[in-house]
Amino acid sequence: MSEQEIHFDEIISRYRSDPFDYVDIHAIHAGQVRFLLEEGSEVNGPTGEWKHISGTGLYEITRERNAKVVTSVTNGIISSLQKELEGEFVEAGEKLMTIKHPLKKKEIIESILQEVLYLFPAPERARYYFSMDIQSRIDQKGARSVFIQPGDEIITMSLMKRDTPVYYDGEPGIIHSVYFKPGDSVDQGTPLIGVCAENKLPLIQKIITRVKAEWE
Repeated sequence: MSEQEIHFDEIISRYRSDPFDYVDIHAIHAGQVRFLLEEGSEVNGPTGEWKHISGTGLYEITRERNAKVVTSVTNGIISSLQKELEGEFVEAGEKLMTIKHPLKKKEIIESILQEVLYLFPAPERARYYFSMDIQSRIDQKGARSVFIQPGDEIITMSLMKRDTPVYYDGEPGIIHSVYFKPGDSVDQGTPLIGVCAENKLPLIQKIITRVKAEWE
């Protein structure tokens, strides 16, 4: 058994013992906080065909007599509720609670992939497109047929009506995962693509197959 396989076994064991994502909820701006639920409450994220139905109300924050209800972006259970902040004035960004979100099989696979792939992040908050050459190759045979290496022009960044080429600077490999839709605005530091070295492909496929078989 290779070191990579042992590493994968450790990752799977970790998700098996704790199959949750922990989503911290922060104050969206300064104001007085009033919680709308208790520790241990179950919450739901947006629903509907276009996610147009808001999730469960988490807290109300009032600034200059304007009250705004902040709703959940995911489903799960409320934990680490900062009860001492009830009725208090808080600064923007202060942590208010955590949502313990149970990971589905697809989410577990994606989380594992983000641990083992090389993630190429957005250099700035902007809109992104694949370069014409890369997009053409993706259209013909799919992203996982595209091999890239350092120095390749892979993406175009559109910012302030200016298009700038983005050159790849990670390890050589194939584009295994794409995390953005061309033309969408992406925050700085958010992964754009996940790249897999060709010799890792069998190991990654093995882990995906194993998760699909072992998780309900």
